[in-house]
Amino acid sequence: MFPLGGSLPRVDGNGMEIRRIIHEFYQPVYRYAFRLTGSAADAEDLVQETFLMAHAHGDQLRDEAKARAWLFGILRGCVGKYFRRRRPTPAGNLELDLDRLPEAPSAEPLDQEQLQTALNELPEDFKVVLLMFYFEELSYQEIAATLELPIGTVMSRLARAKTHLRRKINPDESS
Repeated sequence: MFPLGGSLPRVDGNGMEIRRIIHEFYQPVYRYAFRLTGSAADAEDLVQETFLMAHAHGDQLRDEAKARAWLFGILRGCVGKYFRRRRPTPAGNLELDLDRLPEAPSAEPLDQEQLQTALNELPEDFKVVLLMFYFEELSYQEIAATLELPIGTVMSRLARAKTHLRRKINPDESS
């Protein structure tokens, strides 16, 4: 983790300090990295890499109000490299049936470990779209523009990811 004390250099000429950026955005970036990877150690490494990249390329951030989205974009790039180093899960192993919609989710609280396990089983393409939609709260159009995908692809990946999660979290309800 980055130290919060001491005198760290500014990120850009607009007076935005890396120390403040880290302090303000460390937790949301870490949570997103953890959801993407499912591993605390990998999330910590990716967050550190994200803030190092942010520091090195701080001049690219034109509007400080968009720092969170900018950091999430850097993190997605770092995670993309992470997933390319790992063996992907073939989509055929997910046994997705798009013709059947599961019942409404139960009102019981989610088991966070079960949720993370289900997220870890998703192919990278599905996981990124799902987390951008729910974690970053981006619209289909914003996700499509960010990932340079057709909006229909975003919608189908999100639907498949949600179906997979429902089946893993509530297997009795989705049969």
